[in-house]
Amino acid sequence: MAHVLSLHLYLSADASKTSPPMPLKFSKRTNKHNKSISAPRKRPPSPLRRTQKLNLEVSPHRAVSAVRLMRIEMGGAFADLLNEKGKGSGDNEMGYVERTLGFRTKDLDDRDLRLVTDIVGGTIRWRRYLDHLICSLCHDERKFRSMEPLLLQIIRIGFYEIVKLDMPPYAVVDENVRLAKVALRPGAGNMVNGILRKLVLLKETNSLPLPILEGDDRAQARALATLYSHPVWMVRRWTKYLGQEEAIRLMQWNNGEPSFNLRANSGKGVTRDDLVMQLNLLKVPHELSLHLDHFVRIKKGMQIVIQAELLKQGLCSVQDESAGLVVSVVNPQPGESIIDCCAAPGGKTLYMASLMDGQGMVYAIDINKGRLRILRETAKLHQVDTVITTIPADLRVFAETYPMKSDKVLLDAPCSGLGVLSKVIIY
Repeated sequence: MAHVLSLHLYLSADASKTSPPMPLKFSKRTNKHNKSISAPRKRPPSPLRRTQKLNLEVSPHRAVSAVRLMRIEMGGAFADLLNEKGKGSGDNEMGYVERTLGFRTKDLDDRDLRLVTDIVGGTIRWRRYLDHLICSLCHDERKFRSMEPLLLQIIRIGFYEIVKLDMPPYAVVDENVRLAKVALRPGAGNMVNGILRKLVLLKETNSLPLPILEGDDRAQARALATLYSHPVWMVRRWTKYLGQEEAIRLMQWNNGEPSFNLRANSGKGVTRDDLVMQLNLLKVPHELSLHLDHFVRIKKGMQIVIQAELLKQGLCSVQDESAGLVVSVVNPQPGESIIDCCAAPGGKTLYMASLMDGQGMVYAIDINKGRLRILRETAKLHQVDTVITTIPADLRVFAETYPMKSDKVLLDAPCSGLGVLSKVIIY
């Protein structure tokens, strides 16, 4: 992080040289120059101000993964997918890498993009489990807690690759040691080398330091929470209502490889056959939904779909089949008036509107104005905006003040959100 802070300060100082001089400001009490506000002190030129050299020795997908994980943990990013240029969340991903690590890496190819998605998502899913192993191998919780953010992310990546991805240990150790040495310092590389080699030895001898499932219900819940990387309160709740065996099955499913559903946008005249043809051209493996005519399931290839701009063009959207089943119960018909009471972010609203052949109206009510704005923008992209009216309001107040009549009402009230835990990486 010292690299990031110093770079930010020096760049700020450099920018001030090219901007118009600020007028001197005076203090009201002393009538003296306030130098701390008006005249920034000159700083010596920073070596980081120069264009960073391209580093071809460091694994690019590990460098990007480490920086993205650090940004996520510090609250500056979401765990979304990256495109072919390494961009995410509308920002230049490779720019973050350069400013954080002090060097540039080569652009990510398709294989690198898939690895970044897998490593970032998997490390987030299994972080409680990974941190337990790291802390155990450090033999000192204070050492683990005081570890600098970038170093910790590099170690987490190495642990995930060895324990969960079963990558060749020698390659994982070598690549992550090199990243730590170049991005931080030689001593950091030596630490990564020591702890990863220790992990490899323990894994090969089947003696990883795992918690034992014993003791009272609380102790067993803590052990299960670590083994399957879930919050303790969640484990206790599921164990209480579902039983331990079913709770374990649910946690395993949550941390398994997520699948995604694509809905063909019939509002734009796109059929599921059209979508299947596009997926075949892109060589994205898929299967048809067993329950809904507009839906296709995919497990791999989401990056390819995004790069091909199928979503950006409004040809399809990412929508879970469970949401589609709710719409099938409503069964929207052309010419009907439908009220969607808790509409944002609008997946079901858009699906209902696409089934109405441009006739009728879906009134989308939600308290969140920002999410309704996104709904309106997406409705234009999907060419169903003529049958959607957004109403920013608290439903409880709106219903009393502006009574409305309609053919159908959909009230899919906000829930716990536990049903989407399996999809940590969400478009």
